[in-house]
Amino acid sequence: MARQIAEWVKVTGDISIIARESGEVWFHTSSGKGDADPFATPMTGIGAMGSTVSLLDGAINLGFAGIENRLAHPEPTLVAYIVALVGAYHTSVDTPRNLQRAARRFNDLGRPEVAAYLEERAREETGHDRLALKDLRALGVPAERLVANFIPEGIKPLCKRFDDLCVEDYPIGCIGYSYCLERIAALKQEADVKKVQAMCPDGVDATRFLRSHSALGSEASHVEETIKFVASLPADDRIKVVRETYQSALILAKGYNHELLKSDAELLEEIEQALGEALPYCLGSYPSHDEKRGARPAA
Repeated sequence: MARQIAEWVKVTGDISIIARESGEVWFHTSSGKGDADPFATPMTGIGAMGSTVSLLDGAINLGFAGIENRLAHPEPTLVAYIVALVGAYHTSVDTPRNLQRAARRFNDLGRPEVAAYLEERAREETGHDRLALKDLRALGVPAERLVANFIPEGIKPLCKRFDDLCVEDYPIGCIGYSYCLERIAALKQEADVKKVQAMCPDGVDATRFLRSHSALGSEASHVEETIKFVASLPADDRIKVVRETYQSALILAKGYNHELLKSDAELLEEIEQALGEALPYCLGSYPSHDEKRGARPAA
């Protein structure tokens, strides 16, 4: 029987993720007592789909584990959805440009296969920011003015991370960032889309971006393609991608939680400050400005 491929990546000073080709995955914490750490030496072998996906998903799970006990689970509201759409716009508007920049760098480095992968991703992501704008306009929001004046505080570090990754001398980490966001998006199911649609006024379709970035859209196929591509990379590249997947998950978890902990009154105030006026319409789910501030009720 052929020996199964095993992969491992040390993602923090003392935690390594280990995965087998069969899909088994576990986390190893070094004792820090001077004992030899069997996973301190970076892996050098080839990758495989089963072990690579386990490393990548393990990195995301580990990134979210740090705030698991503090993660907010509020009931969805239309105000929060508007803020989420603004965040979606900002995480997507520069994606094609950033990926093309990273692709040019890999062409310069003599890595045409990485460049070709990133160029294809850039083409696939083109126009997604316009879906978010269409959804905002469908809800009666002056979309262009809002996104020009408002970036949700929890989203800013995520956008900066991607910008920084794509201008590095060796920008392989941008693949880990992209995988993290696409993998999380692919978890959204039809029921999640229907829940948002039910909050919208009758006859209003404001779920274009959400549908596209869910299991109903192309995210699942993007995830599978990324896993296959990452598994084909040299070991040093796979290590960098997994480490960045972990770092991006940390930022994503912290940023999303920052927004989820706000009340509708706080979110509405941020929106109206950005617009310089009250929203030009009223939907029944909006709270009054004198509503008690604090996190939305947990589910």
